[in-house]
Amino acid sequence: MWAPLIAVLVAAAQFGQSASGELRVSVRDTTGLPVVCRVVLVSEANDVSQPLQTNADGQSVAKRVPFGRYRVTIDQPGFSRYDALVDVDSVVPRDYSITLTPAPVQAQVTVRAEDTLMDTRQVSAVNRVGSDTMQQRITTLPGRSLSDVVNTQPGWLLEANGILHPRGSEYQVQYVIDGLPVTDNRSPAFAPELDADEVHAMTILTGGYPAEYGRKLGGVIEVVTAANPRQGLHGNATASGGSCGTASIATSVQYGWPNTLIGISGTAARTDRYLDPPVEENFTNSGSGGNAAVQFEHEFSPIDRIGVVVRHGQTRFLVPNERVQQEAGQQQDRNSDDTTGQFSYQRVLSSSMVADLRAMIRGVGAGLSSNAASTPIAAFQDRGFHETYIKGTVAGHAGAHEWKAGVDANFGSVREAFSYQITDPSQFDPGTPATFSFADRASDREQAMFVQDQARLGAWTINAGLRWDHYRLLVEEHALSPRLGVAWWWPRGDLVVRASYDRVFQTPAIENLLLASSAEVDRLGDAVVRLPVRPSRGHFLEAGISKRFLSFARIDVTQFSRRVDNFADDDVLLNTGVSFPIAFDHADVHGTEIKFDVPGRGRWSGFLSYGYMRGTGWLPITGGLLLGDDAASELSSTESFPISQDQRHTARGRIAYQLSERAWVAMAASYGSGLPVEFVGDPADALAQYGQRIVRQVDFASGRVRPSASLDTAVSVTLVKTARTQLRVQANVVNLTNRLNVINFAGLFSGTALAPPRTFGLRAQVEF
Repeated sequence: MWAPLIAVLVAAAQFGQSASGELRVSVRDTTGLPVVCRVVLVSEANDVSQPLQTNADGQSVAKRVPFGRYRVTIDQPGFSRYDALVDVDSVVPRDYSITLTPAPVQAQVTVRAEDTLMDTRQVSAVNRVGSDTMQQRITTLPGRSLSDVVNTQPGWLLEANGILHPRGSEYQVQYVIDGLPVTDNRSPAFAPELDADEVHAMTILTGGYPAEYGRKLGGVIEVVTAANPRQGLHGNATASGGSCGTASIATSVQYGWPNTLIGISGTAARTDRYLDPPVEENFTNSGSGGNAAVQFEHEFSPIDRIGVVVRHGQTRFLVPNERVQQEAGQQQDRNSDDTTGQFSYQRVLSSSMVADLRAMIRGVGAGLSSNAASTPIAAFQDRGFHETYIKGTVAGHAGAHEWKAGVDANFGSVREAFSYQITDPSQFDPGTPATFSFADRASDREQAMFVQDQARLGAWTINAGLRWDHYRLLVEEHALSPRLGVAWWWPRGDLVVRASYDRVFQTPAIENLLLASSAEVDRLGDAVVRLPVRPSRGHFLEAGISKRFLSFARIDVTQFSRRVDNFADDDVLLNTGVSFPIAFDHADVHGTEIKFDVPGRGRWSGFLSYGYMRGTGWLPITGGLLLGDDAASELSSTESFPISQDQRHTARGRIAYQLSERAWVAMAASYGSGLPVEFVGDPADALAQYGQRIVRQVDFASGRVRPSASLDTAVSVTLVKTARTQLRVQANVVNLTNRLNVINFAGLFSGTALAPPRTFGLRAQVEF
């Protein structure tokens, strides 16, 4: 009796994003015979350039295609060139028939590449990154290749140790990996990396969220790790190395049959600069990690598809020392691991309706150990969680409406064990216990229901949705979250005007949540205050325009405003480096983002973006653990302060030139005006601890780190290119001028962290 249920649950989670469809192409000649040929789909708005190969029946399928307009081209000897536009705007698979006419008859009116430059139905700012852009990334250090790519987009800030912050949010980033949500912290210090070489495409959202998404909504990163299946044996292998003893290798191999695909992939990497160190000497900062994945996909028929993905990753690294800690001989080892099984089943119910059932099982762990020479404290930790996630949806197309409804549930178990021993009592208040030990477990239960609809009414597009969430871990709350977005397209002006509103309900960060709420911490002193960390609730508003210029460029301008109650942040327990969630009464974040994008102009391509953001938080503290004499005042104060991610000005740009069919060169630049500084110590101590060069990068009068800037460059050459094989070599230099950039300085929450100096990297990739 269980066999049918198991068959329904076992499926590949790589079957889509929140707004993606499937294009089933059939190519025939004028006599009705099938044509074996190469079909190319291009969408500049979606950063997609996808080749398809038809089989002996003249058929091919493009899966996981983001909604939008695509240019379809075929250049087949003996036939006229085929050039047309097609819209993918439904989760229901679309059949697209092509008839090739003999040369020199012209079968279709030739369209322009720029006809796919704008998404006229998009109600919010959305940035998409395709496989070509992913392969051309400029990055040299393992552990953060994916976050480096996300950081190139407007609205995102990459803080110390590869932690992403969208529009001022702290730990509110949600990854949707192959269709399933991952809401825990995915930065290098917390979790094994999903390497960019494993990623086929990304969609990056900072507003206008579909009701399908909840729990973490500072920003959403949809990741697709599966390329379009191809028959036969194919794959790729990448090897890279560079400065700081950095080396990595990644490989992926797939074998496809007409209805089945099996693939395996794996990565391994090591470096002597894993985290962003507090001093230039880069003490004790080595790290290594890797992951492996197996995927299976099978189509029983054109309407039934199943599969499975199993992935395991782990990292091992040292915590970088400050000078005093290095002189004492401190060594702190950290590790993390993540094992995930993802399953789903998809069935086309009718010509206008699709059902999808997904499941995920995850086990995540993290540890910290310290040697006897650690100072001023030796800390130990072993924490983790297990979760089982199930989601069912039904989506359909009816006239002008593209609708979707579903339910999901998450069943989790959280465990935490932490202890410390003080090794330098002079660094702590009198009466602080010399030792401390804590261990606890708790169950996490979360459920949600949603319904959403996109209506296309002439030049207007209206997205509307409603989501209900229930959360129970240490507190129990529920919420209704309406979502609304509107876009209007003015064809004569090549202009789209858009606006969106999101009511959000964001659950607390799970890392060390039990520790922050336990009565055991009352033993740490007389001035200890514990408050339950409640979910954040907020209103996100966004308005903007998209305009095409000179037929080859697009500008996107977005104004946003966020008001969040129980604004989430994090704090550090004593001097252990162990962070835990806290919350402030509320915060207001507003700003402007501008991006000028030139996907291709002859041999040139590039972009330039600018972001202005101002984030202000208000006391009192409403959740988390408070230690020290100031705890009572922080419970009654109504003062305001700049939030820790309040970088006012951020600018980025990149320009690339195609030297030839096989070679290109690129230059990228970035600028940040600097984060707030919360230093309250003695400047003389800061000089002794960090050195004059670092202290000079802090403007104590304004309370901010001085501006940072980086100039990066890359060059790529394809050494071998045949019908089946390609060998490409790329060289990168990050921070070409070797500028000293300080990310954070002596902050209560973030400590001190330095960005990499001039760093070299070389990457070679073979595809077959």
